[in-house]
Amino acid sequence: MERWTIHRGPIIRAEITVPGDKSISHRAVILAGISNGTCVVTGFLPSEDCRSTVGAMRALGVEIEEPAPTTLIVHGRGHHLVAPERDIDCGNSGTTMRLMSGILAAQPFRSRMVGDASLSRRPMKRVIDPLTQMGAQLTAEGPKSAPPLVIEGAAEIKPLEYQSPVASAQVKSAVLLAGLFAHGRTSVTEPEQSRNHTERMLQWFLAAPHIEGHTVTVVGPKTPESRDFHVPGDLSSAAFWLVAAAAQPGSHLLVTDVGLNETRTGILAVLVRMGAHVREIVEIEEGEPYGTVEIEGSELKGTEIRGKEIPNVIDELPILAVAAALAKGTTVIADAAELRVKETDRLAAIATNLRAMGVKVNEKDDGLEIFGGTPLKGARVSSYGDHRIAMAFAIAGLFAEGETVIDGIECVATSYPTFYETLGRLTSPSEPQIPVVGALPK
Repeated sequence: MERWTIHRGPIIRAEITVPGDKSISHRAVILAGISNGTCVVTGFLPSEDCRSTVGAMRALGVEIEEPAPTTLIVHGRGHHLVAPERDIDCGNSGTTMRLMSGILAAQPFRSRMVGDASLSRRPMKRVIDPLTQMGAQLTAEGPKSAPPLVIEGAAEIKPLEYQSPVASAQVKSAVLLAGLFAHGRTSVTEPEQSRNHTERMLQWFLAAPHIEGHTVTVVGPKTPESRDFHVPGDLSSAAFWLVAAAAQPGSHLLVTDVGLNETRTGILAVLVRMGAHVREIVEIEEGEPYGTVEIEGSELKGTEIRGKEIPNVIDELPILAVAAALAKGTTVIADAAELRVKETDRLAAIATNLRAMGVKVNEKDDGLEIFGGTPLKGARVSSYGDHRIAMAFAIAGLFAEGETVIDGIECVATSYPTFYETLGRLTSPSEPQIPVVGALPK
């Protein structure tokens, strides 16, 4: 088992970029793969999770060239996919399995998707239910609707008007992707707005989704038009550095070429409420909006994170919990029971690790109550095989007295292979300092 050893870090004054957005990279490969021609995807995230999606599309006959680690040339096959010769290995990627379920449900052949030990514990019922209503047969071979997932595709998938019981971008995407193969109108209505990458990218690939309120509709059959696509930096990856800077008075950080999709910038709103000085500048709006985030550190204060805000900060809650521990006062995270069925039970993992570092935490069924302001102390903590837990507590270690050891950091390769390299650069005494030019007003 590999580990990191972290010590208290210096004030951050730097300009950085982060790797390509994971959610967008998955969708770019899938939509390019079912397009009607060749697409060049730049800024692709070459993480283990995204490479699982590349492997899945290749298993269906899509030719994908890799002239550079972050550039793919995808030769779309339209609706003419082929049956896989063996099980499709999704690795640790729930996104791969759920989104590919939508594609495979609409194919006239049988397929079987498998994953690692962590993915094999994650429930798939949320996608099984609507795709079954569309005429496919999906069987989860694991306990509690967990993988392996066997799909007997429907030769003529049926359109569906689906009222989703939860706000889930993965469920919405699976149904809409299946709907591209159906004859007629397929729609998904959510109780709250979830991430809208699929809708935006369907528009970019000229698949003409109709959006009204929390309902998204596609009319099929529809083949996406081949178009080149740039994947911006991942705001969820930037979140670790944003919190590291936000909680240090005197810090000044610029993150450039980062995605600023309005359904992903919830973390910026939370940090502003907590007292950080934040400015976002959208520079490109076509396809996916992206630009620059500037942040200056200050003394943070507790806040509440709940309700309709949760779907748009769900991946950032581990690092926001660390921000809460560093803030004065109490922070309440509620309505976040979904964190219990991620790569690990993230609520339990966060609570256990924060307590080890001297933070008082009350763990609830659907959230946490974190009493911040107590100096953190170094401790030995676990990633629990979860990349976001590992990275969040690496940032916590920068603020702790003594040494923090994080066990099981191999999982970070699933989303941010160069995280530790960036951590070393930002905490190195030789790191170039940026002037506070155009700094945010106090």
